[in-house]
Amino acid sequence: MPQGKRKGVVTGRSREPRGLVRRAKEDSMQSRSARDILSSLVIPVGAVLIFTVALRAQVPPRDPPHPLASLKTVPVPEPANLADFVADKTAAIRLGKALFWDMQAGGDGIQACASCHFHAGADNRRKNQLSPGLLGGDTTFQVGGPNYTLRAKDFPFTRHADENAAGSPIVSDANDVASSQGVFNTTFIDVTPGHAADVCDSVADPVFQVHGINARRVEPRNTPSMNNAVFNFDNFWDGRADHIFNGASPFGDLDPTARVWRADAAGAQPHAVQVEIEPGSLASQAVGPPLSPFEMSCAGRVFPKLGRKMLSLTPLAKQVVDPNDSVLGPFARSSGGINTNYPQMIRSAFRPEWWSGGAVTISGATFTQMEANFSLFWGLAIQLFESTLVANDSRVDRFLEGDTTALSGLEQQGMDLFTSTGRCINCHGGAELTNASVRNVGNERLERMVMGDGGCAIYDDGFYNIGMRPTAEDIGRGGTDPFGNPLSDTRRAMMDPPLFVDQNLSPPLGAVPECDKRANVDGTFKTPALRNVELTGPYFHAGAKGTLRQVVQFYNRGGDFARLNIANLDPDIQPLGLTLTQMDALVAFLQALTDERTRQDKAPFDHPSLLRPNGCLGNDHHVEDNGSGRCVDDIEEVPSVGAGGRPEAGLVPLQPFLSISKMRGSGVLGAGRQMSDFGFNFNGTEEVPDGKVRFRDRGRRVEIRTDTFTMHESTETCVRVWGPAVVNDASGFSLTAKGCDHRQPGAGHDTFEIAVWDAAGTLVYTNGGVLSGGNLQAFIR
Repeated sequence: MPQGKRKGVVTGRSREPRGLVRRAKEDSMQSRSARDILSSLVIPVGAVLIFTVALRAQVPPRDPPHPLASLKTVPVPEPANLADFVADKTAAIRLGKALFWDMQAGGDGIQACASCHFHAGADNRRKNQLSPGLLGGDTTFQVGGPNYTLRAKDFPFTRHADENAAGSPIVSDANDVASSQGVFNTTFIDVTPGHAADVCDSVADPVFQVHGINARRVEPRNTPSMNNAVFNFDNFWDGRADHIFNGASPFGDLDPTARVWRADAAGAQPHAVQVEIEPGSLASQAVGPPLSPFEMSCAGRVFPKLGRKMLSLTPLAKQVVDPNDSVLGPFARSSGGINTNYPQMIRSAFRPEWWSGGAVTISGATFTQMEANFSLFWGLAIQLFESTLVANDSRVDRFLEGDTTALSGLEQQGMDLFTSTGRCINCHGGAELTNASVRNVGNERLERMVMGDGGCAIYDDGFYNIGMRPTAEDIGRGGTDPFGNPLSDTRRAMMDPPLFVDQNLSPPLGAVPECDKRANVDGTFKTPALRNVELTGPYFHAGAKGTLRQVVQFYNRGGDFARLNIANLDPDIQPLGLTLTQMDALVAFLQALTDERTRQDKAPFDHPSLLRPNGCLGNDHHVEDNGSGRCVDDIEEVPSVGAGGRPEAGLVPLQPFLSISKMRGSGVLGAGRQMSDFGFNFNGTEEVPDGKVRFRDRGRRVEIRTDTFTMHESTETCVRVWGPAVVNDASGFSLTAKGCDHRQPGAGHDTFEIAVWDAAGTLVYTNGGVLSGGNLQAFIR
């Protein structure tokens, strides 16, 4: 095997050797005594002390961490051979944005990439967002069941007697994961050109169901943000989205089945070729969810079939594109979607050798070359679109550029703690705020590290075990790909023969026997970048912390399961001893990392509308059956916004996870004799929902009212309430009502719906739709 070829070192780059062992930064490691290390071990004290002292005696000081800097100083990574595939980058970005937001890509005709990445690149939904500890073999729910609505009181999932104190005992724990709902459990049969929904069979779901009625499945890891993901060397929490895009799958050049089809001339017979497009991790990531039976697909769908469907449909046909959209605006149609088609968009964006040839036969089925190469177009176009989603104008960026007024005194104190006592920069280094960046990992993929137990090991740069959950529940980077290959570069390098050689590891692997036979990869996860972190909760790969304060408390305690994970623990996970004021300062600094363009959905973060499921109608005890064994979706609209963002639409800015929206207003549904009018006010809190509903249907002579809410859900734009109801002056009824603020003014945009049940639980009245008059206004305070 050529040295440095497989998962090879980026050529033309070099750096000074970092020494034999990656240690914690000088400010933390050199002040760490043998007693600190031994306090968490259950092995002989003398043996560890002698080994640790002897090991450190041969270790020179390591390089200092990469300093903080404005992200504007970092070029956006782009494949060196992009021009071999893309003819027009602007056209490819336009194609990528359409594909990313198009609901028709889902096997159900609903689920888009954006369905889980609509809120600062992440997902802030709270209903039907729980998954049990599936990756550890657990199928039981602990926080709440399918279709449960998460509350602030549910977080953190691991609770300590004193959340601020090191060594405080755990008093309750749940291994559930707060993540994102995807599709129902189904198997793929075929696509029907011209139809958004695939032909699929429903399958009874033993896990995601309420009394035998299927709910949408939920991913086993929390959804990371796509904003700034272009700077990650590998993507997904476990890094399985390889930095080499093979045109077909997430698994890079170790996927023996990956092929794309090239034609040497228009109309010529295409032939299968292998491609390596680097850096291409975003493209590798993009081709994963469309075939996932949890995220977007009926089980068994293949990309050429997805291509056949999408090439027959009007792009974004179910959605509204703002005429001022920064990318799609010139193509917006008043009737929905955009005024072009996917075949034309592909022909404009990509070189003809990838789409102009004759038919291709794959597994006995015949496809056009454009259908056969749809994964190539999908991956590269979405990578180029997501490469524009760069949040680099936070107040921290401005401060680092020299604007001394950009940060308050408290925020500056937090930045000082981030780079010193807090040890945050040891993993969140450089302008990208992650050691898992293209710049950092591309220079040195493997490092040696003194571990939490005092021993020494090799690990994948940018991936760490921080003791957030027990290692056995989810081994993360320690897993394997579908072909049996380790995900981790460390284990690939240790194979005989090796699948990877890091030519920048100095001295070479094997030269330090006390380190080089031990891989520290189990339970390690990619270090996330931190810009916009205020808006991307819940946090960590399990989504087990609901607020930034809980995140800081976690690190201040020295983790939740540090002792249990000691064999793989990063050495920087130790009690920090921060005061309450210092923790306030760290939280303030993290909040200052928000790019206001992201908060306001301003260009380049503007987008089409999106109809996304928000769980099932009902709760975790009762859902409605749609007649096929699946629950009825509770659909909510993410309104379209143009380049001017949410302010131009009169919408509330994006809010942190667990924020409670308020709502007030009145309006009219319908017209003439069938007109209904209503008033809706919600001004409550999570603990005390407060407000009232007044509704009058003139045509059916129905009057409904309530002054009591027993439960509620809210997003930035929608509020749903439940409570007892009085109907035509008769009590004993119950209702649910939902108002959504989609734009100012509300007529023609905002929606209102109401449903009423009698005492026996029989649905006796429903009404709803888009307001023909009036206005609803969502607000936070």
